[in-house]
Amino acid sequence: MRLNELADRAGAAKKGRRLGRGIGSGRGKTSGRGHKGQKSRAGVAIKGFEGGQMPLYRRLPKRGFTNARFRKSFETVNIGRLQEAIERGRIDAGAPVTETALAAAGLTRGRHGVRLLAKGRIESAVTVEVTGASKAAIAAVESAGGSVTLSGAAKAEAKADATAEETAEDA
Repeated sequence: MRLNELADRAGAAKKGRRLGRGIGSGRGKTSGRGHKGQKSRAGVAIKGFEGGQMPLYRRLPKRGFTNARFRKSFETVNIGRLQEAIERGRIDAGAPVTETALAAAGLTRGRHGVRLLAKGRIESAVTVEVTGASKAAIAAVESAGGSVTLSGAAKAEAKADATAEETAEDA
């Protein structure tokens, strides 16, 4: 079989209606759009329009806050995928696993920080250096004989939490 011999199965592609081909076709003149008006013309975009009435999306109250400008979005890596990459030889378990190593192995795109999550199982003793990690992921890596080092904002937040706990114990 060659590329020029490829074709859809019979009946797979339905033929479109031929519009504006005379009154005998049943879809001539106005092509089924009726007479005049906004919807008879090309380029109609009236999704939320309700005939002049205040649209529903404007009637309802707006709640909450979306920090779109300063949002921190991390790429996630599950420990199961990390173990899979180690087994396939994409990541060296002896060397520290950094965010650049994860990007080189194809687990992340290397554009944002990386957050380690606990889905799956890890059996290799690895040293992981990431921006953030869940408590369960840290526990899983440490139980396998490895360690997790947090960098940047996550480290500062962890220190703040520890300080808050210490002051609560002192009081």
